[in-house]
Amino acid sequence: MEKSDNKKVLEFTFTAIAIGIVVGVVMTAANVYLGLYAGMTVSASIPAAVIAMGILKTLKRSAILEANIVQTMASAGESLAAGIIFTIPALVLVGAWNDFEFIPTTLIAICGGLLGVIFMIPLRQSLIIEDKSLTYPEGVACSAVLEAGAENEGAGLGSIIKGLAIGAIFKLMSTGLGIFKGSVEFATRLGDRTLFVGSDISPALLAVGYIVKLEVALLVFIGGMAGWTLGIPFLGVPAGMEDASALDVAWTLWSTQIRYLGVGAMITGGVYSIFSVRKGISSGVRGLKSAYSAGSNVEVKRTDLNMGLIPMLVILLLCIAMMLGLYNYLTGSFGVSVMTTILMTVISFIMVAVSSYIVGLVGTSNNPVSGMTISCLLGTAAFFLVLGYEGQSAILATLGVAAVVCCAACTSGDCSQDLKTGVLVGATPKYQQYAQVIGVVIPALVIAPVLTLLHHSYGIGDQLKAPQATLFASIAKGLFGTGDLPMGMIYTGMAAGVVIIVLDKIMAAKGSKVRLHLMPIAVGVYLPVTLAVPMFVGGLIAHFADKKLGRTGDEAENTDNGVLVSSGLIAGEALMGVIIAILLYLGTNLKIEGIGHTLSDILSVAALIGLAVYLRKKAIEQPN
Repeated sequence: MEKSDNKKVLEFTFTAIAIGIVVGVVMTAANVYLGLYAGMTVSASIPAAVIAMGILKTLKRSAILEANIVQTMASAGESLAAGIIFTIPALVLVGAWNDFEFIPTTLIAICGGLLGVIFMIPLRQSLIIEDKSLTYPEGVACSAVLEAGAENEGAGLGSIIKGLAIGAIFKLMSTGLGIFKGSVEFATRLGDRTLFVGSDISPALLAVGYIVKLEVALLVFIGGMAGWTLGIPFLGVPAGMEDASALDVAWTLWSTQIRYLGVGAMITGGVYSIFSVRKGISSGVRGLKSAYSAGSNVEVKRTDLNMGLIPMLVILLLCIAMMLGLYNYLTGSFGVSVMTTILMTVISFIMVAVSSYIVGLVGTSNNPVSGMTISCLLGTAAFFLVLGYEGQSAILATLGVAAVVCCAACTSGDCSQDLKTGVLVGATPKYQQYAQVIGVVIPALVIAPVLTLLHHSYGIGDQLKAPQATLFASIAKGLFGTGDLPMGMIYTGMAAGVVIIVLDKIMAAKGSKVRLHLMPIAVGVYLPVTLAVPMFVGGLIAHFADKKLGRTGDEAENTDNGVLVSSGLIAGEALMGVIIAILLYLGTNLKIEGIGHTLSDILSVAALIGLAVYLRKKAIEQPN
């Protein structure tokens, strides 16, 4: 039975659940847009915590545990969005689906997210409580924000609102009115060498760079520059494009060759990640028995009470049943569906353990989900190839497994951070886990409609580049005989990944503060370099703001007004993007005609510089 060791606290209340659902749905929609646009999502925990404290203050209550429930629900939806947009759009890009089918998309999101939650629960004691080497940095940062918000009665909400307004206006001026450009690019030819410079004009990307800080932003930038300033000139001009523009040549070389260097590096990174955390996985598996071996009569403190074994089993069996039915629908073979479901369940647990362990070491921003998902995709594809499956049904099933695994890995990473926050603020794990279940199921219902809306309005793979999904689509088509993969580039990327890992190990052994983490570099190679430029600028702003104020380590995250402003910028741009998509879908055209190409370039660059100056100014101020 539960030990009554604490006085009754406000925690899993109707108010907290209601606020968490609203914030979670909004953050999910925003991250669907951001992930398709930038290939990255950002944690919803800190902005959700600040918003929750502000609302609770307005309601004349400042219960820190209620705010913790809100941020837990919001981060569950945000991580679920990442898992879906990295994989499901590939089904449309390969032509397996004509549009985003609501029921299959929603089932994959719900089942993947729920598996991420329930598989993480038995690992909690081993990874979060007992293993002191795992710090879970975002979880620590969020706990500090909650505690500071309780002390300062919701400080920081004003910063988020200002950032949200600026991000929304900026997006309206670009995509809506056409005054600013989405990107400013220039390319030229020197003989058979193509030189390219350019940058996206985006508050969200600037803010992403600020949030992930300079180390990650710099590594992404290095990867991008290596591909675009070294790789593209080295490859020359493709056959048949001698008369094409330099811009067309640059983008063609990137999409057909260069980004596959990133694929190879990510495969190496994914396999290495699984290998490097093998001890953590073993420890987590051993914790399964001890976590639930005690009888129900043993007294358990409120802060140690997990979701019961029976609810977990019910959720697991429901997920297995739903995915068995879905895979049978996708493949048309019950026998193959059974094997596929077993494969999906086993791989999901392994990836949940890997993801939960890695985010404890290096944080969610460095979680190599893309690399792990590619490894899963390749393994699942090999399974179907051995069985003799090919064509659309094999692609559907392979991407269906990869999508569930990706959702589980993403959700478990954020789930781990949330449970760490709960440990530090004295939350009840059981209530957080139920909050995560709600935070998965409700936002999952809006993902397919938002994807459909964005696809019809912007074009996924066109204005919304969807880099991971485009990549997975190319790999799936190449593996099942409906497309060609540049295997030479993939093998080169894999070898380069090994070299980078070795160099990083050498630098770590020498005590170097500079590290060469493989996954951010690989991400930089397979993302357009135009996305890396504003991210790098945002990282520089964060670095110099921290240096000016003498902030280091967790303190740089916990007391940083720039993070709150950046969160607002991301939410504002993303939400306005969704609003404009609705208007475009309804046939409303807001574009202002007659703005010259050069003038638009100048205005766009000036606006981005002005925004960078504003972000730097706010970064050294106190939250308001």
